Amino acid sequence: QVQLVESGGGLVQPGGSLRLSCAASGSIFSIYVMSWYRQAPGKQRELVATITSGANPSYGDSVKGRFTISRDYDKNTVYLQMNRLKPEDTAVYFCNADLVEYSGTVYRRNDYWGQGTQVTVSA
Repeated sequence: QVQLVESGGGLVQPGGSLRLSCAASGSIFSIYVMSWYRQAPGKQRELVATITSGANPSYGDSVKGRFTISRDYDKNTVYLQMNRLKPEDTAVYFCNADLVEYSGTVYRRNDYWGQGTQVTVSA
């Protein structure tokens, strides 16, 4: 069993900053990729940023140059530093981990999601 716990969401003014955290715990053997997604009312879920096991980041076009994704390998944690926030960034942000779980007898490749954290950008 694997659990992802997110934190750092909240209310911020346009132009402000927030830092989201997502910590994975449980029977984790290794994590290949960690990502941040977001979903706003009336919109499809979109990929915000992703980072590989080699620490190579990539970003959606709407956040490129403003957001930074990073990993702490020892803590199985991914971060999203969000700068110069805009009202269009308002959404529920979800953490995702593509990982290998080890129960003690079996290795299992799977995808896990956090519970989501609300980010609201408003004056």
